[in-house]
Amino acid sequence: MLKLHDVHAGYGAIEVLKNLTLEVQAGEIVALLGANGAGKSTTLLTIAGVVPVRSGMITWQGAPLPTGKADVVLRQGICLCPEGRHIFPRLTVLENLISGSLLLPANRNAAKLEEIFHYFPLLAERRKQLGGTLSGGEQQMLAIGRAMMGEPKLLMLDEPSLGLAPQIVSRIFEIIRLINQKGVPILLVEQNAQQALRIAHRGYVIVTGKNQLTGTGAELLASDEVRQAYLGE
Repeated sequence: MLKLHDVHAGYGAIEVLKNLTLEVQAGEIVALLGANGAGKSTTLLTIAGVVPVRSGMITWQGAPLPTGKADVVLRQGICLCPEGRHIFPRLTVLENLISGSLLLPANRNAAKLEEIFHYFPLLAERRKQLGGTLSGGEQQMLAIGRAMMGEPKLLMLDEPSLGLAPQIVSRIFEIIRLINQKGVPILLVEQNAQQALRIAHRGYVIVTGKNQLTGTGAELLASDEVRQAYLGE
């Protein structure tokens, strides 16, 4: 579905991604691992059209994906749930969720809301509460729910467990797995490498914007290099 081939991208004079190559196939969860500053978030922002490609190519469903055009990318069904959640603090939970479906016909909202509330019953209970008054874990649930309201064909998640309590982290990963079982492919950037690789079909490790390792989730979990660098073993 999604392929990056020898992609270079960055900010101003700084080149962050260098010959990055990866792919996400239909039905997969693909984990993207690396140290801080390796280029993981930049990869997602480049795919999402926020950061333009300098050279190389991104293809989506066999056709070139427009570069530097976030609105066009979003209309093609590629949704990014960014690091830091970035919900609207002065809007209610319900209003935040509806904001994720603005590109869809309004008559789909009821069914999508029912699906989101099935995943996150707490959001249903707090639908009238302002987003800014939710806890960090609740805001992360809201951010994922808002992304899902757009009926993504590819869901990109940037550090969904960052700063959350362990019991909330477990719930977030369970929801990610359930979303994928519904047929939504997921590209997952996650600092909790062990949790990410346990649910990932495949994974990539990038170092300074370049591919370092790739393999199935199980292969990377068993890799001495990954275990020493990212699993604290």
